[in-house]
Amino acid sequence: MRTLTAAADDARPRRLTIVQGEAVASADRALTLTTILGSCVACCLYDGGAGIGGMNHFLLGDPPPGVTPGSADAERYGLFAMEKLVNEMLKLGASRFGLRAHLYGGGNLHRGMRAIGDENSRFARRFLAQDGIALVREDLGGFAARRVDFQPGLGRARSRRVSDAPFADAMPAAIPAHTGEVELF
Repeated sequence: MRTLTAAADDARPRRLTIVQGEAVASADRALTLTTILGSCVACCLYDGGAGIGGMNHFLLGDPPPGVTPGSADAERYGLFAMEKLVNEMLKLGASRFGLRAHLYGGGNLHRGMRAIGDENSRFARRFLAQDGIALVREDLGGFAARRVDFQPGLGRARSRRVSDAPFADAMPAAIPAHTGEVELF
């Protein structure tokens, strides 16, 4: 867990990529957290009164038997990733009662296979409901990947669908017809 406890000295915009099993909490108004999601889910939490936000990115909701909070890959599981994000935000001064959540991802990218994205989405919604955290926005499910950008110090989020369409083949540039004349300057 990376925790950014204070805003940077300058106000230049910065971008930090959140990968699977990672979470970041910050009050930095110039910071943008970003991630790419397929079947994974990202939760963006924000306390508007404190100006503190955070994002996590988890691979699966519930951990298998034997995975404990101290395990090396524990935060890849939503149960631990969500608890860690909430606790780090509380350490920075957020109020549990002021937390608002956005959920993103949970896509089922491989049609005909197990709907892992749906399972992750159900887990995230259930976790928020059990913890009494208001879900104010979601972009979950479907068959597309997403890119999410979140400004934790401002509580602003944006989700964009990522196309899986192949790149078009590059067309060679047309060669101008040869006229046989050369002009010198």
